[in-house]
Amino acid sequence: MKCIIRKATKSDIEALRELYLALEEDGVRYQPEHFVIGERTEEFFQSVFDGDDQDILVADIDGKAVGFVHVMILQQKKVSCLKPQSVVYLQDLCVREDMRNNGIGSVLIRAAKDYGKEHKVDFIRTQVFPGNVDGMRFYERNGFCEMMKTIECQSLD
Repeated sequence: MKCIIRKATKSDIEALRELYLALEEDGVRYQPEHFVIGERTEEFFQSVFDGDDQDILVADIDGKAVGFVHVMILQQKKVSCLKPQSVVYLQDLCVREDMRNNGIGSVLIRAAKDYGKEHKVDFIRTQVFPGNVDGMRFYERNGFCEMMKTIECQSLD
């Protein structure tokens, strides 16, 4: 099984919608207070395809998209105490459930890191749901480590 990484095209949209649905179902399961099942429109995909600072990289096996990573180039906030750095932000990453545990996710991470090198960024970042133990293990195996925790208060009382 040969996996090729390439930029997504319009012909990938239906497969990407299925992958995004699986990702959003996870979001609803882990944090129903924040997530709903959304609709990925043609306009959404076109804006990514046309963007200068983002791409969707697809894991292609036999001409079919079996996974993807949505990468974005971001600049750190302009705050006097922060170094002026740029980052590849992994907005989304998903591999088709029946294709998981075959190294495809790691190939996508490698592609995201290469994307960062091409764009001369300083580091790569993403977020993981606190309850997603498997996801955290996956990212740690691929060189990520916890740098900060995001906390919130649901009550404004």
